[in-house]
Amino acid sequence: MNRKGFTLIELILVIAILGILAISALPRFLDLSTSAEHASRDGVIGAVRSGIALYRANDMVTNGGAGSYPATLGTNSTPAACTACFDTVLSNGIADASWTKAGTAYSFNDGAATVTYNYNATNGTFE
Repeated sequence: MNRKGFTLIELILVIAILGILAISALPRFLDLSTSAEHASRDGVIGAVRSGIALYRANDMVTNGGAGSYPATLGTNSTPAACTACFDTVLSNGIADASWTKAGTAYSFNDGAATVTYNYNATNGTFE
């Protein structure tokens, strides 16, 4: 009789190889959430810096002269998690619990570490 199929040893070997491949790829997948958090942070920082520049450019066109920077980055004056931050320089602001505001300092917590950025209304820097 001519039977076609795989032997038990061949199936076990394939399962073992797939297990080894899964174990080697697992660290890359575990780091994806941290990478996504950092990309989100970098996107917000870039948008805020662009918003500051646009605010100054608009002030130059409207009022002439060298233009001024916004006094604050948002209307939310209470130190708390960002439910509506950066709404002065971004059209809709952001609502991200990873960001918190305290005065002119904005902190971003990705779950592993906290990074703080300060806004300087004199020269428009957000670093």
